[in-house]
Amino acid sequence: MSADDQAFLDVLSSLPNEIQKYSRDVADYIDRHVDQIADTLRDALAKAQWVPEQFRPRPPPPPPIVTVPVSALERVQNWISRHKILVGLVAVTTGVVAYRTYRSTAQWRKTRRARRSRSGGRMDVVVIAGSPALPLTRSLSLDMERKGFVVFIVCNSHEDEIMVQNLARPDIRPLSIDITDPPSAGTSIDAFARYLQAPHAAIPNGKRHHLLLKAVILIPSLKYQTSPIATIPPSSFADLFNTHLLQPILTIQTFLPLLTTRLSSPSEKERPSPKVLVFTPSIISSINPPFHAPEATVCSALSAFTEVLTAELRPLGIPVTHVQLGSFDFAGFTPAANSRLVQPHGLLAAPEDPEALPWPDSARHAYGKNFVSQSGSAISAGRIRGLRGSSLKELHNAVFDVIDGSITSGTVRVGLGASVYGFVGRWVPRGLVSWMMGIRKVDELATWQGNNGSSAFGSPKSTGSEGAGNGDSFVAVQPLEHAGEANVWREA
Repeated sequence: MSADDQAFLDVLSSLPNEIQKYSRDVADYIDRHVDQIADTLRDALAKAQWVPEQFRPRPPPPPPIVTVPVSALERVQNWISRHKILVGLVAVTTGVVAYRTYRSTAQWRKTRRARRSRSGGRMDVVVIAGSPALPLTRSLSLDMERKGFVVFIVCNSHEDEIMVQNLARPDIRPLSIDITDPPSAGTSIDAFARYLQAPHAAIPNGKRHHLLLKAVILIPSLKYQTSPIATIPPSSFADLFNTHLLQPILTIQTFLPLLTTRLSSPSEKERPSPKVLVFTPSIISSINPPFHAPEATVCSALSAFTEVLTAELRPLGIPVTHVQLGSFDFAGFTPAANSRLVQPHGLLAAPEDPEALPWPDSARHAYGKNFVSQSGSAISAGRIRGLRGSSLKELHNAVFDVIDGSITSGTVRVGLGASVYGFVGRWVPRGLVSWMMGIRKVDELATWQGNNGSSAFGSPKSTGSEGAGNGDSFVAVQPLEHAGEANVWREA
């Protein structure tokens, strides 16, 4: 058989396979399109309104749902993909809290000790210009002494010196300065400067060293009474400004010649400048609530004074730090007899009944209910109700860090509520703050009596310096020493 014949036979043998394949493709194409046409026709008849209900074809049953088991990891991933914003906020908040916790733990574990001479003597001196009767002055002086400082507490009277001596610490000493007598105060500062420049020895016949003034800490009075402005006599405002505002300013003014003069010694040609720390309570002055005019006025004035002082001393290389205080727990420095009455800032709870307020009738009508509501609110009187306040150790650590240079900020907020109230006072509307403190509109006021009867806030028959000149008396202030009547305004 020739090659051509063999090729022809191969073509003939392959024809059945090609025909079978072609016929299969045609059948599949027809079946596919017929099924599609049938489905389209069925859907059209099922949706047609002209076809009777009994003749409409039923739709095909839905395909069976096959459930695939999902692992826990896949469920978590699906939830995260659906709540991306929430997950981002949680992650950021957790990171901030973890970072602050780490920083706080590192700060608490930090070793804080003042310098010592080679012979073991104390070298660093801290001056605390605050009343020895204040719990904050006592706690800070004791902590500074434990950390290795020589602490001097400014005393304006013999009673203050006795209170300092009663602390029974050899390195906590009184520094007598009469700021009301400038020549005497200058003499005291000169004597203190000579003491710093004189050589000292830790033990008899030991190696001598010189002292270094590290800081002057100003602690104004932290106790303020509350009352409507209309019930405060001018004499009380004058006394308040003299004791709470003028005295701290004069104290800093007395120390300025010492701060701005280099105290050099033979062994140390140039010493670092001392630091100035000014303490002020910041809760009330941040929000300026009603009935807190004395504290808001004095603290705002001290803050402005501190800013000016900072601007004047910055070119001289003397850093000034404004320490804004929150609420602290003074339980260890408060007598047990007064522990029930004294709040974190030393203020007493306000009376619960407006009619019990010992004010004239006009004052009770105008201010009584709002005064009681504000005094009983959760954010009043410089405290946060239900919370004891921050530990004093937090304040002690912050003061040491400012002195040794770890904290260089010009403003430091320390204590419970200091940062929160600062934020509220800066960003929250005043009307909302007053509403949160229980201040409401007064619809009923007392009737004006004129000169025929008692005046709006006093009596024409009273006498005294408060009413001199017009015959009207104001509401006088009861001193804080009377624990049963503290924070109460009585008619003169």
